[in-house]
Amino acid sequence: MINLQPVFLYLAEKINMISIIIPTLNEAPNLQKLIPALRQNTQTPIEIIVVDGGSTDQSLQICEQHGVKALTGKRGRAVQMNFGASHAKGEILYFVHADAIPPKGYGEAILTAIQEGYPIGCFRLKFDSKHPLLKINAFFTRFDKSWTRGGDQTLFVTTSIFEQYQGYDESCVIMEEYDFMDRVRSKYPFKIIPQNVLISARKYEKNGYFKVQIANLTAMRMYQKGASKKDIAKTYKSLLK
Repeated sequence: MINLQPVFLYLAEKINMISIIIPTLNEAPNLQKLIPALRQNTQTPIEIIVVDGGSTDQSLQICEQHGVKALTGKRGRAVQMNFGASHAKGEILYFVHADAIPPKGYGEAILTAIQEGYPIGCFRLKFDSKHPLLKINAFFTRFDKSWTRGGDQTLFVTTSIFEQYQGYDESCVIMEEYDFMDRVRSKYPFKIIPQNVLISARKYEKNGYFKVQIANLTAMRMYQKGASKKDIAKTYKSLLK
C-alpha cells in the first residue's frame, strides 16, 4: 500500500503556510530587525521572500545570513511584490514593508480571519514614535475606510484571490495597495485585525508631520477623482522632496 501521509502533510502545510513578501531597496537595518521578528512572532508555518530592487547596502547579505530567499528584479514596489508572489508556495500571501513589525501571533490571527470568511485584510498600526499627532493617525486605522488604509498596515490575501485580480497594477508608482484593495473589496469582505503593526515614523521625522499629511491627502483626493497614476506620483513626490 502506498503511504500517502507525506503527501497529506505537505498539502496541509501548504494550505496553512503564509508566504511573506517584502519589497526592499536599501533596507539593511530594517531587515536585520524584521526577519527575526517574523519568525519569533508566530507559530504558523511561513516562508519569507525578500524582493530587492537594486540595493547597494547589505540587504542581500543579511538575507543570506538569515537563510531567507532573496530575489532581485526590476525596481518598483508593485512590480517587486508581484514578482515575489509568483515565487510563493503558500496559499496565503502577506505583504510586509521592511520598516514594519507584525504583532505577536500575526500568523494565527491571519488564519483565523480567513477561516471566518475574510480572504483579505490588514492590521491596525502603531508608530514607533510618541508624537501625539501620529497617535491620532494610528487611532483611525481601526476604522474600515479607504482613506485609513495603506501598505504600512501590511496586507494579507489568499493566493487564489490575488491571482484572480492579477495582483498589483504595475503602472502604479504609488498607491498600488489602494488600487488592489479597492478592486478586491468591491466583491469580498475585508478584515481589520485588532492588533497593531509597529511601523517606522521615519517619513514623518524626515519631512515633518504636516508636510506628509498634505502629501497623503492630496494623493488620496487625486486618486478618488480619477487622476492618472503618473500625475499622482509626480505630485506626491514634488510635495516630499
